[in-house]
Formats: sequence, C-alpha cells, structure tokens
Amino acid sequence: MKTKAVRIYGKKDLRLEEFELPQMKDDEIMAHVISDSICMSSHKAALQGADHKRVPGDIDRNPTMIGHEFAGVILEVGSKWQHKFRKGQKFSIQPAMAQTGSLDAPGYSFRYIGGDATHIIIPNIVMEADCLLEYNGEAFFPASLSEPMSCIVGAFHASYHIPPGTYNHEMGIRKNGKMAILAGVGPMGLGAIDYALNNPDRRPGLLVVTDIDDSRLARAACLFTPEHASMKGIKLVYLNTAKVADPVKELREISGGTGYDDVFVFAPVKQVVEQGDAILGFDGCLNFFAGPTNPEFRAEFNFYNVHYAFTHIVGTSGGNTDDMRESLKLMGEGRINPAVMITHVGGLDAVVDTTLNLPQIPGGKKLIYTNISMPLVSLYKLKEKGADNILYAELHEIVSKNDYIWSLEAEKYLLANAKEI
Repeated sequence: MKTKAVRIYGKKDLRLEEFELPQMKDDEIMAHVISDSICMSSHKAALQGADHKRVPGDIDRNPTMIGHEFAGVILEVGSKWQHKFRKGQKFSIQPAMAQTGSLDAPGYSFRYIGGDATHIIIPNIVMEADCLLEYNGEAFFPASLSEPMSCIVGAFHASYHIPPGTYNHEMGIRKNGKMAILAGVGPMGLGAIDYALNNPDRRPGLLVVTDIDDSRLARAACLFTPEHASMKGIKLVYLNTAKVADPVKELREISGGTGYDDVFVFAPVKQVVEQGDAILGFDGCLNFFAGPTNPEFRAEFNFYNVHYAFTHIVGTSGGNTDDMRESLKLMGEGRINPAVMITHVGGLDAVVDTTLNLPQIPGGKKLIYTNISMPLVSLYKLKEKGADNILYAELHEIVSKNDYIWSLEAEKYLLANAKEI
C-alpha cells in the first residue's frame, strides 16, 4: 500500500513524499491516520535532526515519519494481535514508551509510523508496550489531543509534597491548595487550566494564571471564567505580569503572602523559571513543564529555601499510558474539552511549513487532517477567506456559532468537503 507522509532527513529537512509501505508482518498492524496535532516537540526534532535524543542517527539514509499526536482507524491486524484489536477500530497512540527502556517513539524514531501520514504500519513494540489505545469517540480530533492532555495529566500527578516530619512523597498537586500556572495561556496552558478546574479528584482552591499577552489572557478568561471556577469552589485569577512593577510581589500578595503549593512553568524562559521559584511557599513544588531547545538552558534556584522551606522541583516530558487513558475518560465524560487548544486547521501539505515555523505562528494547537490538501488556516480567519471559498465560509458558520471552538460538526464538514491530498 502507498502512503503519503512527512519524513525527516536532517536538520530543518522535512519532506512530504509518497512511497510504498512494506508488507505488514504477523505481529504488526496497518492503520489509516485521520488527524494529528502538531507539537512543539516535533519542531524541536526538526531543528535538531539526528542530534535529537529520539531521532536515529541515520535519517539521511533512512528517514523517519514525524508527528506523534494522532488518531485513526485500524485497517488490518496481524495474527498476533487479533485477540485484542480488530479492523475498523478507532485508535489513539501513546508515543512515550518508557517501559521499553528506550527513548524510541512513534513520530520520531520509526520509518513507517508517524502522525503526519495517510497510512502507517504500527510495529509490534507499540502493542507490547500497551501504547495502542482503543478510542470510542465519534470525532477524531479529541483522540489526537489526548496525547498532549496526557502530558498535562502526568505533570499534575508528578508534582509532590512531603508531610512535615516525614520523608514520604505524597504524589499530586495539593488538594485545595494554591496553584500558579506561569506563561499559562498557550495551548498547553489552556489544557492545564481545564484539567485543574475539572479534575474530579484533586483541584486547587486558588488558581492564578499569568501571561504577558492581553489578547491571549482575554481568550482564556472567556473560555474559563472566574465565575464558573467560583461555582466549583476555586478562586481563578488572571494576571498580565508585564503590566505590574513587581510580578513576584503581586503574585505573593494574591496568595495571601504564603506563596504557592504548586507552580507550573509553561515557557522555557529563565526569568519565568526564577519567578516560579520566588513564589513557592513552604513545601512548594515547581514543575518545569516546558522543554527547552537549548541543551545548556539554565536558571537560578534558591537553595536556601530548598534546605529550610523544603521547596523542590520536578520536570515532566510526556505522560504515560495511564495518563492518556485518564484523558480519554475525562473527555468521554465531558469533563474536559481539549478543543479549546485548537486555533488552526490544515491538511497534510501544510505540515512541513507549520512544523518548521511553529513558534512564529500565533495561537494554539495546529490540527492537521492528513488526508486532505489545505493550507494552515486560523479559525478566526475563516470568514475573511470565505469571501471567495465556500469551504471556508461554511466552516466559519460552524465554528463562529460555537465561540470559535473546533467541533465534531466542523470535523465532519471538513472531511466530507475538503480536497483530497
């Protein structure tokens, strides 16, 4: 079977190509990819090429498929896995296969599996690691976004606190505690707000979200209002730290002077990391969520407070399979809506430029439908582009009545009417 896929050959060398997939083996599964959301991690891999820890050293000769936030439909199942999977089954992939003892991951390390493709072969190692997950939702985009949501879920679970007089690590954010999400209104920050407000088991009592962009803060405040948070027993505060003389002082005052139990840093910026350190309270946990591209990235940390105030730091990179299952469960229950992350949609032919230029494209998640040909388009620009394009005009009608949030209706219309790749 032929596939069209974006493959990486080296630093900043991504190519959309059509080629023949090899014959599927008895311990493999063939699948049709429908959607993939583009992650900043793919941008980092595109910049670093073979220097990236997950990308093989021989990609100049054996290129690998990119994209790791994807969902689709199973087409064929090898005999080894027919007891567990079936033709026509929808799926999502957990790319972080840490239990294998390797950094290899779909979307980075393999020649025939990645999200930015029309058809793929899922290797045995993915099923052995229990990383091929059944998905029962109607729309495909939530399954794509379950991977980034699992990263958020994993980060919340990885934070920890230590009861005084013990050395016991109590995992998870502090229940009814004080939380700050710094640089927190990008796509992943929005997902973190959603999870913090709607996690049925463990929520903060105070949630402060910062950024330096008024328009992004305003959108977050429309999606997650302080009034709605208050109904859940949570005080939600948005703060533009660029507009206050002393952000640390302001943030500590909002906390009541005690500082914060849990601080999440969503931008790899030295100043933001140090700001997070400075607002930690007693036994406060700083979670460095945002992965830097610079391997020499450093920031100062107050080690006096580490010793006497028991402050500490954790870093998470991706979620595990349980985190992804939790994400899918919460989506299925309607508790969280990852569609708030999406601000752009496009086709497979938009992947190369989007991935290479991702930091320069404003907005949130860029959602790709891999079987269509379509440039990357902002949901807020559909009306403008719809002046002479019926596809965009109809999409605008659908998303505008839903507060510019992507939806099953929008996905169905796009898949039925867009030009095939």
